[in-house]
Amino acid sequence: MEDKTRIAQISCGTEYSGVQAKLNEVADRSGIKLIYPEVELEDVADAVSEFGYLAKSPGLNLMIARAKSVVEDPSVTDGIFLLTCFKCAEGSIVKNEVRKYLQQKTDLPVVTYSTVDQVKEGGLMIRFEALKTLVTRKTLLMRTRQEGITMGVDSGSSTTKCVIMKENEIVGTGWVPTTDVIQSARKVMDLALKEAGMKEENIEAVAVTGYGRHTIGDEIKADLVQEELTVNSKGAAYLADRQRGEATVLDIGGMDNKALTLNNAIPDDFTMGGVCAGASGRFLEITARRLGVDISELGKLALQGESRSIQMDSYCSIFGIQSLVSALGEGSSKEDVAAAACRSVAEQVHEQQLQEIDLREPIIEVGGTALIEGLKAAFEEILGFDIIVPPYPQFAGAVGGALIVSAFVK
Repeated sequence: MEDKTRIAQISCGTEYSGVQAKLNEVADRSGIKLIYPEVELEDVADAVSEFGYLAKSPGLNLMIARAKSVVEDPSVTDGIFLLTCFKCAEGSIVKNEVRKYLQQKTDLPVVTYSTVDQVKEGGLMIRFEALKTLVTRKTLLMRTRQEGITMGVDSGSSTTKCVIMKENEIVGTGWVPTTDVIQSARKVMDLALKEAGMKEENIEAVAVTGYGRHTIGDEIKADLVQEELTVNSKGAAYLADRQRGEATVLDIGGMDNKALTLNNAIPDDFTMGGVCAGASGRFLEITARRLGVDISELGKLALQGESRSIQMDSYCSIFGIQSLVSALGEGSSKEDVAAAACRSVAEQVHEQQLQEIDLREPIIEVGGTALIEGLKAAFEEILGFDIIVPPYPQFAGAVGGALIVSAFVK
């Protein structure tokens, strides 16, 4: 039987909030053994004193002591899962400081989570999967330069992308809407090979990521099948030339959104999803169709409009479109409608997702929607600082795969 990856759980109150049983269950299915660093009562007082902060919650003080215990003997674990309740303001502050402390004092991978009354199993599973990757494939993820001839395929919910890289340069790309998972992958691979002037036998290693990664990986016998957190992070940091230090990656997808915080191009926290399609690229596609323009034109229109001239009554995709249609009927310009749609998406992502993570500059925006200039402008206005949109933003996941899998090139 394969040995399980040892992960130290450093948390506050999970046994009282009713989520510990689910944490144990998902960890076990993920091949992870959760361990709890042992501390004595006097250790708590010493740790709090050294840390320089006495929390009101005894559970948070215990969390600080457990973090110190790991720092003193990091050999007891392979990685760290750090979590507090999303509803606890003090917990969020302490968690962030403990995260920095652990990353400064150890080389252990750290992934954080803000739990609520009901744990989201999908989000938990992908965090555990990412932690296992950070532990077992640490050497791969340290790569900052692509070598040889490699291919990355990103099977997304809305689009499928492919990139071919040769000696640290992108030489071929392919991008099509996702229909049949395998057929879409074959199409983008053919497009990328044609642009690169290569044949499939020229490719030395292939990585697959995204929703369809396991199906495609089995079909094409991929060298690496990788979850999207680590791959998107590596690709975004590589394209933006921000592979050292901290950063945040925004990826507004066709069906859902990701916001990932990075430490040296390695993800340590993320939020994924959205209450409604009104916060996704799908809403912008519907808006563009209603305005009679291609989605590629929507961003330029938005830059010429005034978003605040239109009152959005709802963030729901259906009612949001109704607000925009009503505005058009009342004489609003296409430019103002485009700007309002971009701001609506940015506001919803900010209010419902970016509050859950420790937002760190610089902000790197990737994904197909990063090409919509009005969305970037809306985020910059709301957040108050510049956003980096690197070259090839829509191919970040595929680029990350091609970069990491070059470790397999002989």
